Amino acid sequence: MNSNDLSHAVPATTCGADPRWAAVLARDAQASFIYAVRSTGIYCRPGCPSRHARPDNVLFFDDAEAARAAGFRACRRCDPDGPGAAARRAQAVAALCRRIEASETPPPLEALAREAGLGAAQLRRVFKAATGLTPRAYAQAVRTRRVQAGLQAEDSVTQALYGAGFNSSGRFYAQSDALLGMAPGRYRAGGAGAQVRFAVGQCALGAILVACSERGVCAISLGDDPEALVRELQDRFPQAALHGGDPDFEALMARVIGLVDDPRQPVVLPLDIRGTAFQQRVWQALQQIPPGQTLSYAELAARIGASAAVRAVAGACAANVLAVAIPCHRIVRRDGSLSGYRWGVERKRALLACESAAAREEGTGAPASSPAPA
Repeated sequence: MNSNDLSHAVPATTCGADPRWAAVLARDAQASFIYAVRSTGIYCRPGCPSRHARPDNVLFFDDAEAARAAGFRACRRCDPDGPGAAARRAQAVAALCRRIEASETPPPLEALAREAGLGAAQLRRVFKAATGLTPRAYAQAVRTRRVQAGLQAEDSVTQALYGAGFNSSGRFYAQSDALLGMAPGRYRAGGAGAQVRFAVGQCALGAILVACSERGVCAISLGDDPEALVRELQDRFPQAALHGGDPDFEALMARVIGLVDDPRQPVVLPLDIRGTAFQQRVWQALQQIPPGQTLSYAELAARIGASAAVRAVAGACAANVLAVAIPCHRIVRRDGSLSGYRWGVERKRALLACESAAAREEGTGAPASSPAPA
């Protein structure tokens, strides 16, 4: 060991309450530093299962390269020069996702666990932490996408269902309404026979379109061009019967516009929410964020118990088609700055500013995190 290269190392005994030593004692596999032991000449990851060394023999390094430069050698148990445990789990989950997507029918959990070298319960926890879904729910989402594609390509609904890997048409029909928003035959026909009422008006953020199916409000869109909003609705329901200008619809329209103008109002609208199980979990969590507060994508992922699925959470926010009612505008970057918004970042900024002002008026204090100034 070369003791001349220890200028950047920090001994455990001089750290006091340094959280890195606590991470070593807790064998925190998520910590991102290296520690070395003078008496053995070995460096390890914080999550190493080896017996703890005396703190006066421990040195901290930022990375493995610094530890090697100081003359220490890698531990064979935790392999600090190889991919970390988190990276290995991510690689294993990615491989299992490809396996599920390539299979005609969902592989049994036990078979997936054997491939990953994990127990079934452990695999379920690791898979859900990485993707936000259990292996079974992920396979269900894959089959749903196949059905959606098949319903547009096959000659019959039955061919589409069996082609997507459903062994029982009854099982799919039992859940088709939640997955597709309508019966498979109607979905295949582009929503033929579905009745969608809509209206276009003006609000503080420009043009607003509100559409309602038999189940509830199915679209709230914001924009500059009313005609473009209508065309977008037509693209979503190409064969549905669209009814505009219904006088009875004006009251619902006014309630939605009221949500834009006064975010303190509770959302008491019937909503037609269509999405995967994971998307619906994200959207439910969004609805629980009070006006005047914001969360980062990572914080939202943690709230639904899927801390590693930040990108999937961002994708679910982007897939939301119910502006304001499902308040995806309350999600910001980790540093508080604003990220993309389906209906424009400036509208997102205006909504947050309005909610912050309303929160101050009510004396609820500042938001949990605030967007960066323009």
